[in-house]
Order: sequence, then structure tokens, then C-alpha cells
Amino acid sequence: MKSATVFFFILSAILFLGTFKYLLAYKRPGVYPPKQVLKKRITALAGGCGICLLVASMLSYFL
Repeated sequence: MKSATVFFFILSAILFLGTFKYLLAYKRPGVYPPKQVLKKRITALAGGCGICLLVASMLSYFL
């Protein structure tokens, strides 16, 4: 089960970095994907990051 916990922690870190990348693109003026699309991507990645972090925390705490 340690490998599953590590997997979810790594996945949450990757999703966090993706969220940060799109957040920086959202702040720049004149970027190609419209701001609405970037906002949807940011919320999707942040939600996935939160869920993976929650699952990893629960796995590491209970097992």
C-alpha cells in the first residue's frame, strides 16, 4: 500500500504544478486559450489535486 500512497502523492504534485502553470498563463494578457478555458482547466486540475491529496493522506493515515 505504500506504493499507492506514493503514487497519489506524486500525482497530486503533478496536478499542482499543472494548476500553477495554467494560473500563470491566466494572469498573462493576450494568451491564446481564452480565459474561460484556462479557468476551467485550473479548477479541474486543482480539484483533481485536492482529491488525490485527500486519498493519499487517508491511505497514509489509516494504513
